[in-house]
Amino acid sequence: MGIFTIKLPDVGEGVAEAEFVALHVKAGDTVKIDQNLAEVMTDKATVEIPSPRDGTVEWIGPEVGEVIAVGSEIIRLTVDGAGNTDDVSQEEVVEPEEARAPLLEEVASAPTPTPVLAPDPDTASSPFAARASVSGRPRSRPEGDKPLAPPAVRARARAMGVDLQFVLGTGPAGRITHEDLDSYAAGTAPGAKGRTGVGQSAPNHDVTRVPVIGLRRKIAEKMQASKQSIPHITYVDEVEMGALEALRTHMNEDRGEKPKLTLLPFLMQAIVRATVAFPHINCRYDEEAGVAEQFGASHIGIATQTDNGLMVPVVRHAEANDLWANAAEVVRLADAARSGTAKREELMGSTITITSLGAIGGIVTTPVINHPEVAIIGVNKMQTLPRYDADGRVVPTKLMNLSASFDHRIVDGWDAAQFIQTLKGYLEFPATLFTS
Repeated sequence: MGIFTIKLPDVGEGVAEAEFVALHVKAGDTVKIDQNLAEVMTDKATVEIPSPRDGTVEWIGPEVGEVIAVGSEIIRLTVDGAGNTDDVSQEEVVEPEEARAPLLEEVASAPTPTPVLAPDPDTASSPFAARASVSGRPRSRPEGDKPLAPPAVRARARAMGVDLQFVLGTGPAGRITHEDLDSYAAGTAPGAKGRTGVGQSAPNHDVTRVPVIGLRRKIAEKMQASKQSIPHITYVDEVEMGALEALRTHMNEDRGEKPKLTLLPFLMQAIVRATVAFPHINCRYDEEAGVAEQFGASHIGIATQTDNGLMVPVVRHAEANDLWANAAEVVRLADAARSGTAKREELMGSTITITSLGAIGGIVTTPVINHPEVAIIGVNKMQTLPRYDADGRVVPTKLMNLSASFDHRIVDGWDAAQFIQTLKGYLEFPATLFTS
């Protein structure tokens, strides 16, 4: 028998690290060669980690959500015959003694805070109260046996005022986990009873820790980069949609096998036309080079909500398509994004983005620019509201707000307003979308 160590491979394209986003096995599982064991995500793609041998999972290194460097050990397998590394005992893998020492020293030197929930005296009969401290509070372990806990758990316990000496650890080698801390604080663990009176409920101390990993982490990083590096200016205006809605309804009635037209293809057509007069808005800004790249092509990103988070598939060369072709491409790309089958090249390279919340779009939004673009056009909900006509009569009017954000380094406020006014003109008089 031997130990075969699987390391994070070099996936190319200059990638030096990856995020451990999925684990499909656990210690003790029997695996077959080429079986998918785990997945890692780089800035470019998600990569599967196949098993190179038949064997049994002996040890798993990183936790889901952890960022690891190329060459880092991920999984160890027990295999028939020779492995590719020296044998490592399970005890050493779980908690190496040399790794425990600094942990115990740090715990021993840390000040002991007052517990947030002092256990009731009757908990002394529990199996975790073999000995009592000087104060008489039941302990979850014998006195002198230091609690084991990761630094994040220790820091959280200090913030909560919980003495880890009284918390039962259910992790490897008795290590205290966040869940153990939650149970203690909620009064559901031994030595931590909740107290309630008649007609009262115990305070809810539950804290659910949801790792921000995978696509959600990439979204967070991109949004943070956009807001930190781009000075946003947002402009909102009201658009009368009666004429366009009448045209859209008429075209859908006789569409045959063509896809149903939504508002998006009309807005895309308006953007294509408007950016001819405002080329610096159909643009990507290279901050490091100090260069604004203005594109003749309109590669329009369509912000799409999926079960995994927000994705932005790209309708390429929208300027070369008619309404029906753009409508079909929006449907195809949205389906691919939601089903997880979108190709990498279909999710990159946009020059301007549209974002819409559909019927729940609200009155006004302040959309975040899709870095490194310089503009994003937000569609708010359509509604019928009273407005005055030319004769001063109150009439029901179909209205929708456009909320657009611009990179103020590249787009001045005047140009932002003029661009939206141009879009408004095309949408309010849709016949102009089809004139040369």
